Amino acid sequence: MNFTQLALVFLGGGIGASMRWLLSASAVRFLGTAFPAGTFAVNLIGCFLMGLVVEYWSCRLGLSANLRLFLTTGLLGGFTTFSSFALEAVLLGERGALALSVFYALGSLVLGLGAVVGGIALARAIAG
Repeated sequence: MNFTQLALVFLGGGIGASMRWLLSASAVRFLGTAFPAGTFAVNLIGCFLMGLVVEYWSCRLGLSANLRLFLTTGLLGGFTTFSSFALEAVLLGERGALALSVFYALGSLVLGLGAVVGGIALARAIAG
């Protein structure tokens, strides 16, 4: 680890976290708070982009280690957050919305894994 790597993660994480906040705040504004749609969308988008970045740009195009670090650990690490996901799932359950809590947790897991597979499949299709 060196200062350049730390700076790349710091910068990417700040950008990713800001993007997550903007999407989540917009979801609350337009959809309300009954379901954490913003974090749900962030997790799915982030998982898809992680699959795409890792498979296509890193493996196929030989992305530099520093740029890969910025995009994966920094930007997407700051953008996707399962800590928010876990808290929101618990809070849904505590509010008495147990079925919604289970749907949220299982939906995030299953669809997130599917999104990573989708990103990898798209990258492989693009690469031929």
